Amino acid sequence: MSCPFLRQQLAEVARTIRRAFRINRVLRDRQDPLAQRESVIVERYRFSREGVIYIINLLEPHIKCSTRRSRALTTAQTVCIALRFFASGTFLYTIGDAENLVKSAVCRAIRKVYLALKQFLRVFVVFPSHLRPQVVKQIFCMTNSMCPSGFPNVIGAIDCTHIPIKAPPGPNEGDFVNRKGVHSINVQMVCDAMFHITNVEAKWPGSVHDSRIFRESHLCTLFQRGDFDGILLGDRGYACRQHFMKPFSDPNPGPQTRYNAALARTRARIEMTFGQLKERFQCLKGLRVAPDRACDIIVACAILHNIATIRKERTPVVEVQPDDDLQPVHLDQPSGRAARDRIVEHHF
Repeated sequence: MSCPFLRQQLAEVARTIRRAFRINRVLRDRQDPLAQRESVIVERYRFSREGVIYIINLLEPHIKCSTRRSRALTTAQTVCIALRFFASGTFLYTIGDAENLVKSAVCRAIRKVYLALKQFLRVFVVFPSHLRPQVVKQIFCMTNSMCPSGFPNVIGAIDCTHIPIKAPPGPNEGDFVNRKGVHSINVQMVCDAMFHITNVEAKWPGSVHDSRIFRESHLCTLFQRGDFDGILLGDRGYACRQHFMKPFSDPNPGPQTRYNAALARTRARIEMTFGQLKERFQCLKGLRVAPDRACDIIVACAILHNIATIRKERTPVVEVQPDDDLQPVHLDQPSGRAARDRIVEHHF
């Protein structure tokens, strides 16, 4: 039979050892979501601490609660909840569980942020760029090694990308099914050589063709009026004022081959921009919201992407995107073919 006094001594020794190795817990103040390590902030919100503070100060006049009644969320909490959703794309109740909030509060916070960001669309998304057009053309030329003088007169790269959404209810559900049988929003974007998004059209169902989106866009109207002296490059060819031009379908060795290679290399900027945008904001890989809200979120993410690019935030690793297997419709007018031939003759 063991001695009870010995058991008491061992228990006391064990408590003494536990007290010696005890680590004092530091409870994070939930009123301040930035009270954590820099690496954690970047991982969760895709912005550094200074970047998040900049967005908070930018949006505070538009989303600040007028009272602290019922423990209303602070501006910092509201912004960080939205950034966490944009960065992860997870379910709302998952974010709510992490922040000890109900799903409805998370939904309201996200909506307040993306509606506030939309008001800054004309501030951060500017065509042809925040820089002078001549500077943009020079940078595009320097990014192209296929031609000694670079691809001439380029002020932007244009393309469309599909953002998957859940099937919307109602009779228009079929309009959102794209060629791959997925419900989506077809988004047209333009970028400059520094990966800044300079134009965004996020309002068309996935079944709408890229060429129609451009024809009915405000950007097309500006080019038809001759407001811009420059070229837009894309996988559908490039728009030069009123013309669409395409790569040579069966190029001859020499200038035509170099022309096709230079066009593909230069327009790859928009593909890389899409890759950075979707890797930075994972929610764009699949939105479980109604189409109108999906369009607002896409615009908000484009604005945040420009803010991150201008502030030189950490650039995400971009996976190689597969080539589009769609055979596009080209509006290859005679004047467009003549302009293309002049470019090949003088620059390639």
